[in-house]
Amino acid sequence: MKNVFRGLGLAAVMAIAGVANAADFKPAVVYDLGGKFDKSFNEGVYEGVKRFTEETGVEVMEFEVTNEAQRQQAMERMVSRGATILLGVGFAQADAIDAVAKENPEKQFSIIDVFWLDQPNLRQYSFKEHEGSYLVGVAAAMASETGTVGFVGGMDIPLIRKFACGYVQGAKATKPDITVLENMTGTTPSAWNDPVKGGELTQGQIDRGADVVYHAAGGTGMGVIRAAADAGKLAIGVDSNQNYLAPGKVLTSMVKRVDIAAYQTFMDAYKGKFTPGVQSLGLAEGGVDWAVDDNNKDLVDGAIADAVDQAREDIVSGKVTVHNYEDDSNCPF
Repeated sequence: MKNVFRGLGLAAVMAIAGVANAADFKPAVVYDLGGKFDKSFNEGVYEGVKRFTEETGVEVMEFEVTNEAQRQQAMERMVSRGATILLGVGFAQADAIDAVAKENPEKQFSIIDVFWLDQPNLRQYSFKEHEGSYLVGVAAAMASETGTVGFVGGMDIPLIRKFACGYVQGAKATKPDITVLENMTGTTPSAWNDPVKGGELTQGQIDRGADVVYHAAGGTGMGVIRAAADAGKLAIGVDSNQNYLAPGKVLTSMVKRVDIAAYQTFMDAYKGKFTPGVQSLGLAEGGVDWAVDDNNKDLVDGAIADAVDQAREDIVSGKVTVHNYEDDSNCPF
């Protein structure tokens, strides 16, 4: 038996070992309100999960939360079914995953949009959404013909104010006299899944002169995009690349690479390289960006592309610091 691996490269030996260990490897994910096909935040996570399964052949147990009480119950159920690594999607799952991780120290856990928990078996991903929002703020100001742009948020929480503030800073850095209208959809989790109200808020901003409207509102954003397109104005998508939802009417999307967080979580655990702690992903780390593809390339002229590229370079180099609303609950712009 000592010659079994003779002639095999190290990578091949590791691959064989990985496959052998994979027999006891059971990943699980708990999506939050809106479901894995919300065309936004949850769906971005799903794309990372799907990539992991396609590359490894390992199926991931899934649960889609439909009410708040299900979060911890779903996690406990996944663990009881043998989950060895569990991913929670969104800040609203913080209390649930904190409790379940504490109760199951031999298991591994990961959560997206959380950075304040303290469990030794938990990885936390935070994103610098303000940096990506700054970029699309630059694009919005450049594209606007009226001098007024808008923002529609989902649930009124510091995280979404963080998107809004970065957007305002980018727009005003580009055109200091630009007007930025802002609305939040609500103060409860239902604000993430109300496309009718999203459309109404967008129409209200359009009536006040906005010709580009950025949303950070989950499923509610579908109403924002549709209302802007129907009115002949431009929308800006979020989290996933949403340019395809209304080709020629979505200026760009602020892409938040939650797919990377999901993929890394499961692949690292699969390879035995999982580590706890906080990982913060911004422009420099490839965690946020703007999206240009065949659906919006005709909307993004050279001047807009150059301005956004310069903004990215200035942020990554440290020449420009984008204000983080979560640091002080204040937006000075």
